[in-house]
Amino acid sequence: MAKCMLPDAAAGFCLWPTFSPAALRRRILEAIACGASRHRGRRKACGGVDVTEPLPRRPRPGRAERLMELLQAEPSDSGSDEADDAEARRKVEAFEEIQCVVGRLQLDDQRREEAATEVRRLAKDDPEARETLAMLGAIPPLVGMLDSKDPDLHVAALYALLNLGIGNELNKAAIVKAGAVHKMLHLIESGSNPSISEAIVANFLGLGALDSNKPVIGASGAIPFLLSAFRSPETSPTARQDALRALFNLSIASVNLPLLVDAGLVPSLLAAIGDMAVTERSLAVISNLVASGEGRRAVSRFADAFAILIDVLGWCDAAACQEKATYVLMVMAHKGHGDRAAMVEAGAVSALLELTLLGTPLAQKRASRLLEILTVEKGKRVSEAGGSSGVSAVSAPLCGAAAETAPAEEGMSEERRAVRELVQQSLQNNMRRIVRRANLAQDFAPWERLRALTATSTSKSLPF
Repeated sequence: MAKCMLPDAAAGFCLWPTFSPAALRRRILEAIACGASRHRGRRKACGGVDVTEPLPRRPRPGRAERLMELLQAEPSDSGSDEADDAEARRKVEAFEEIQCVVGRLQLDDQRREEAATEVRRLAKDDPEARETLAMLGAIPPLVGMLDSKDPDLHVAALYALLNLGIGNELNKAAIVKAGAVHKMLHLIESGSNPSISEAIVANFLGLGALDSNKPVIGASGAIPFLLSAFRSPETSPTARQDALRALFNLSIASVNLPLLVDAGLVPSLLAAIGDMAVTERSLAVISNLVASGEGRRAVSRFADAFAILIDVLGWCDAAACQEKATYVLMVMAHKGHGDRAAMVEAGAVSALLELTLLGTPLAQKRASRLLEILTVEKGKRVSEAGGSSGVSAVSAPLCGAAAETAPAEEGMSEERRAVRELVQQSLQNNMRRIVRRANLAQDFAPWERLRALTATSTSKSLPF
């Protein structure tokens, strides 16, 4: 693009293409029309003798005419010059508008707030505008506005920064590098209003999506603020969801896991399970936290952790929650031997048996694996109890109904009878849970047929 000066100096300047499509076509048409006629009659001297230059080969008849027809028809195929010029003018006008907005951001008056609001509008749905605004230097003055005393200017700058970072990793990195994280935390410490707090939560969500920003945000002290926003009953539902999603983004970075656990995130997440608006993502965050030893110990220390997680396994209409809860239990059982007994006491076996029948393929696979771990632990407990006391021990209490349906057989060892009674009890509990999920009466279950089935069942009949 080259500048073209108008005759009138007051008219400024306009942008004009050096080579336009129309000019190029005219040059080609003129060259074809003139052809060889420009070379006829030309002579040059060679050693004192005039020598006539040979005429260039003329194109075959019809070739020049055909080429001229194609060139003349080109505008209708590729678009008119007017449309190209209109598009160029539109881009120039958009660039000039962005340039003017960025210039107003540098001012130290009331127009800065209007300029920040304009940046927010321009960057909302236009990726090219976000890139152009950042290249022209919009980010540093917007970050600098967070140092002012005007709350309205804070809100305008925060949402402008939020829109500049949408889908643009370079802008997100530039915002953090400009010091936005620490300035936002300073606003929180100085007592910001709810509108500013929600805007800061949204910015942490967007900035934390970039991997290189996760450690910076985690080490800055933003985790307690996000956790407070998640737990506070005064937080709006949208801001609460944004805070939880921001915590999930930070939990992906392993360096942030100890910081998240130390802030008390695990008890808050477990307490939130049951609220369907946040349960699935809470379980997703816990799934990341149990990858560390601190996270597993925090789950184990929570009094009702396993009861809460096992209860999730019975939510037939929440398959994703079942899969995540099973994953957490599987990791806990695999890493911590002491947690297996707590899972069994909380009723994990019957819930897992049901899940192997009714869950999704992933939930069934995880439930089967967890059952293998728990049954191995049961066998160890039975063997250790029998060896230490000299008599066989039963690893789970038997109710009266179960004892009635397990008559003693001659020649059966005590350990084998205990295993059979345990299987029988698990199947009965499983049937009751299935009937309860189907909203049927308790006496609907075919107990006589179930007794006949369990009377001949052994540990080999289990799906693991």
